[in-house]
Amino acid sequence: MPSPKTFKNILIVRTDRIGDVVLTTPSIKALRQAYPAARISVLVTPATFDLVNGNPYVDEILVDDRAGRHKGLFGFSRLVRELRLKKFDLAVIYHTKRRYNSACYMAGIPCRLGYKNNKFGFLLTHPIKDTRSLGAKHEAAYCMDVLKAVGIENNDLDMLVPMQKEAEAWALSWMLENNLKPNEFIAIHPGSSDPAKCWPTENFAKLMDHLAERYPLKIVLIGSPQTATVAAAILQQARLAPQFLNLTGKTSLAQTISLLRRARLLISNDSGPVHVAAGVGTGVISLFLRNQPGINSERWKPLGPKSFILDNKLQPGAISVENVLELAEQVFQKNSQYEIF
Repeated sequence: MPSPKTFKNILIVRTDRIGDVVLTTPSIKALRQAYPAARISVLVTPATFDLVNGNPYVDEILVDDRAGRHKGLFGFSRLVRELRLKKFDLAVIYHTKRRYNSACYMAGIPCRLGYKNNKFGFLLTHPIKDTRSLGAKHEAAYCMDVLKAVGIENNDLDMLVPMQKEAEAWALSWMLENNLKPNEFIAIHPGSSDPAKCWPTENFAKLMDHLAERYPLKIVLIGSPQTATVAAAILQQARLAPQFLNLTGKTSLAQTISLLRRARLLISNDSGPVHVAAGVGTGVISLFLRNQPGINSERWKPLGPKSFILDNKLQPGAISVENVLELAEQVFQKNSQYEIF
């Protein structure tokens, strides 16, 4: 096994969701600082490619296309061959699943970091006790802790979300079409990967009506195609629905990044876009409806000075529309760029 000082070709595996990838970016930077001369590659899925495309600390992005070239047993064998040809000497496996523990082992990567678990964790050379289910610290901090196995100590949790040139052009064109300038709209993301994390549609409808009445800002619904049905239900219940813009299911991830960079504020369920918004410096209000260990706000809250949460632990029972409105006003007052109109 190489000495930590001799790592020259590093692979980072993060093949899960949007928020997970964004929260790994501080660790990517830490690896670059520790090994400035090393070649650093990141393995992601097609869905999250744009979250690391253009990251200055990354030399190469690899994609595990499980619906295409890496599908099935033959596709897995192709992935292993591709990794073997890269001749990595260190793999940091944040998505420690059977697929990636075994792929990195079969690719002959001599040093393999990841979480000790029953998903072929015995194939790791540096299996780390997995305490993430306790939710005692933030996911970004847990990611950084993995690097301690090779002697990296770093507490900088600043995130980095790059922009894509074509998406930036799209955002400028969209804003021109809708007679908008930066900071002249509030983004609303009512979707989530888990229905248990979703605030009721009637609450979003009332919130959007009140925001539109209180502030001269456009309200824009955003989200994946899976969120379009939720957005439609919200618009059916909103009194001022004709005033609202609905982009759910109409933007790529890169376009969403560019859009959020120009938003005045994002109000969202606990989901990936809150981390994207925080990563581009936009104000965020994230709604946490669950408080079980491991899926709590301590682990998954958006980071940064412009990020705020409403948590069922702090607000017993359902989070009310009034709770969100009060916090939105505080956010506007707290940040000098957010003026009350």
